[in-house]
Amino acid sequence: MNTLPKRRWLYLMPTIFITYSLSYLDKANYSFASAAGIGNDLGIDPSLASLIGALFFLGYFTLQIPGGMLAEKWSVRKLLTLSLVLWGICATLTGLVTNVASLVVIRFVLGVVEAIVTPSLLLLISRWFTHTERSKANTLFLLGNPVTVLWMSILSGWLVQNWGWRHMFVVEGIPAVIWAVVWWVVIRDRPEQAAWLNKQEKAALIGELANEQRRKETMTNWSQVLRSANVIKLAGWMFFQSIGFFGFLMWLPSILHSGAISMAQTGLLSSLPYGLAAILMMIAAWLSDKYQKRVGFIAYPILIAGCCFLLLPFLGTDHFWLSYLLLVITGACLYIPFGPFFALVHDVLPASMVGGAGGMINSMAAVGAFIGSYLVGMLNSVTHSTNSSYFMMAACLGIAVVFALSIKPQQEAETGKLAGGSSVA
Repeated sequence: MNTLPKRRWLYLMPTIFITYSLSYLDKANYSFASAAGIGNDLGIDPSLASLIGALFFLGYFTLQIPGGMLAEKWSVRKLLTLSLVLWGICATLTGLVTNVASLVVIRFVLGVVEAIVTPSLLLLISRWFTHTERSKANTLFLLGNPVTVLWMSILSGWLVQNWGWRHMFVVEGIPAVIWAVVWWVVIRDRPEQAAWLNKQEKAALIGELANEQRRKETMTNWSQVLRSANVIKLAGWMFFQSIGFFGFLMWLPSILHSGAISMAQTGLLSSLPYGLAAILMMIAAWLSDKYQKRVGFIAYPILIAGCCFLLLPFLGTDHFWLSYLLLVITGACLYIPFGPFFALVHDVLPASMVGGAGGMINSMAAVGAFIGSYLVGMLNSVTHSTNSSYFMMAACLGIAVVFALSIKPQQEAETGKLAGGSSVA
């Protein structure tokens, strides 16, 4: 393993990180527009506002599996270059909308063109990093999520307070178009295409990845992949976790802003859970790769987050700072599992099928995200309280824990790696 080129981390991971970061910027900043009154400005009633906020995820669902398959058959490099340009344009146009119909169309299309990002990046990592590196590699690119929401919360809060939500969308949408040029120059689909690796380095990496694939059970068709018990369990975990995760992500600014604090203060307070999440994600990824354990890192942080959601309704509205502390813990725990989780996706499947199956699993995230972001907004507006949404998110996270624990953890201790296509390391 010492012969594998370390330059992969320098060339690929910063580029992958920033790409994923930009996709999350243009996905999550709608939460600040919602808190800042985009609904009032465009004449949207509260229930419709919740639906529009969630529409992104319907579009996101449509191309998850086809996008992953297209990345395998065609080119991750070309596909994401096109996606960067298109989603940057859509994100910028969101700041120019003048009516509800145009906002609906743009939010849906933005979801469609961003749908291929996660399965494509998962596929790219499977082609460049080995089994013992993937939890760290996945976490480094998934850190684009909490790190982005951290600085996006501060920047968006400031932009909205001083310039309005329209300027926020325009300012934060343009960088994706510019970054498409960098992505095209730096990224290559496979090690053999990289000019910055010499022949010996290419041979060592290609050989190690090929040996890893030979140790896995052969899967020859998609029906075999999609019937795999562990793929189904991973998809179930992703679905229920995403209801709680995106319910939290999309509505945290509104929940905090309802405490009669300014938008700038809302931005600062919204950022703290994501800063803590970034630190804990790295620790979890390092431990997961060091001990080759995955399941515990996927199940137990989600259990803690669910317990925090259960406690929040009992604090009422008179204990703002204690409630805020629980929200910080919740946000951090919701992020911790992602590196080990996506390492499991690589572990369970042959590299040739990671893109499509990753898209299938991530499509369940899109459905869960739609349900979570819609239901939380609807429940909060109908009941004029966050209590019902807290209970709903806690229940969904509890189900996610059951899915995770149903993946037999003793196999990790026995093998330290995947023994076959339906075994989990």
